[in-house]
Amino acid sequence: MLSRLRTSWSLRTCLSVCRRAHTKEKGKPLMLNPRTNKGMAFTLQERQILGIHGLLPPKVETQDTQAMRFQNNLKKMTDPLEKYIYLMGIQERNERLFYRVLMEDIEELMPIVYTPTVGLACTQYGHIFRRPKGLFISIRDRGHVRSILDNWPETNVSAVVVTDGERILGLGDLGVYGMGIPVGKLCLYTACAGIRPEKCLPVVIDVGTDNETLLRDPLYMGLYQQRDRSQAYDDLIDEFMEAVVDKYGQDTLIQFEDFGNHNAFRFMRKYSQKYCTFNDDIQGTASVALAGLLAAQRAIGKPITEHRVLFLGAGESRKQKMDANQDAFIHDSPGDVHSFLDAVETIKPTAIIGVSGAGRLFTHNVIKAMGELNERPIIFALSNPTNKAECTAEDAYKLTDGRCLFASGSPFAPVTLSDGRVLTPGQGNNAYIFPGVALAVMLSGVRHISDTVFLEAAKTLVEQLTDQELAEGRLYPPLSNIREVSLQMAVKVVEYVYAKGMAFRYPEPLDKNAFVRATVWDTSYDSLLPDMFDWPGVSFSPRTG
Repeated sequence: MLSRLRTSWSLRTCLSVCRRAHTKEKGKPLMLNPRTNKGMAFTLQERQILGIHGLLPPKVETQDTQAMRFQNNLKKMTDPLEKYIYLMGIQERNERLFYRVLMEDIEELMPIVYTPTVGLACTQYGHIFRRPKGLFISIRDRGHVRSILDNWPETNVSAVVVTDGERILGLGDLGVYGMGIPVGKLCLYTACAGIRPEKCLPVVIDVGTDNETLLRDPLYMGLYQQRDRSQAYDDLIDEFMEAVVDKYGQDTLIQFEDFGNHNAFRFMRKYSQKYCTFNDDIQGTASVALAGLLAAQRAIGKPITEHRVLFLGAGESRKQKMDANQDAFIHDSPGDVHSFLDAVETIKPTAIIGVSGAGRLFTHNVIKAMGELNERPIIFALSNPTNKAECTAEDAYKLTDGRCLFASGSPFAPVTLSDGRVLTPGQGNNAYIFPGVALAVMLSGVRHISDTVFLEAAKTLVEQLTDQELAEGRLYPPLSNIREVSLQMAVKVVEYVYAKGMAFRYPEPLDKNAFVRATVWDTSYDSLLPDMFDWPGVSFSPRTG
């Protein structure tokens, strides 16, 4: 995997020789700070001038060699949680090296730093904890949120991802253990869209948990109390929103993540016209699912308006319920329906979309029925993590003789059919959407993010899917291309928000493509030496005569 990027990487390294990031820190603190630590890649001059000579082995390594060492170690590991702990350890020690390793093998490592492995990491958070990441704000801190934000060491924050831990993936209420989600999301902000990591702030708001297992766990790290659902909870969220914009500015992006649906929808309505905010579980998921349906439309040649879509689940983990947010989509009972299979046979959908978080509810009979009803059935098993998906890619493809158009929320391996065809399932991963949208919003100074931004993102994503990839069974571009996908999406969204008068950063850039790409963060090391230069022709001797 190194060979793919070695040439371009060497060129970047050469070009970055003159790029300096002078630091006032000296000695051991430089090596303890993941933003400045280079490990054995500190040059001899840096070691001597910065007071770390002798604190490292004498060899000066390239980042290539460092990346190879970590990649070799990862290959020896088979347990996903072990890989997660190892990768997060790199992030805690050497930020640029972490992102280089992640970006070079994003298709393999995204399922480790994000879904599905991050779900397991969240459930085990108190047991694998090493160093705190992000900001922890509790219901006990009401009236002091701004002072807590002041404790965060970075002052130029542009994006915040916040959760209250109530609905972590399909795993339910994990309380303060939900911090793994904002951390993982912001890793993808950087890896996918090149957003500088110091501009990103992960936050968990701890108002308790209704998870009795955690409340009895001596290693749990949050408040030992039932989740506060009183007015104090709303007051705390209000205070948090006000404190963020007061400290970092009105155009600071605030992404809500894994709140319970009953709160997620009302907060989206409450804050969407007051702050620069979006909810990835609602708008991001809708955008990536729509992109999958638009890709299926391309494959089938049938307008999306002519499809009949049947949903399984209301998108809430553990306890499924309908509320006012789904009222517009409720239909009268079609007849004598007692199971999902009955619903499929009665309604005869062209597409089924699973958001139940309840496991394998797209049974063999359901999949076979979809195959009998449709020449190209659309089957989306979008629940996360993998064990919560409504069916596997293998079942979907083999039970429909390879005719179905399949997408899932968590990754599945390619499937080989009896006739030798190999189909690659599409992963409806929100990472195709939120990093590119976030980059565009941050660069253009958007104050309020409308749903039309996510519609534009969905259309842009489908445009980047090639006919060959569609023929292979993909409904989304390969994850290995996600950096380019995200940048192109950012360009399109920047063009859109300026055209619609939604952007507030002026002057408007003429070349939007160059504007976006010029901001991309580079993982190559900066020189930490001071800018040293001569004064040609200047004499420091007194005049004579």
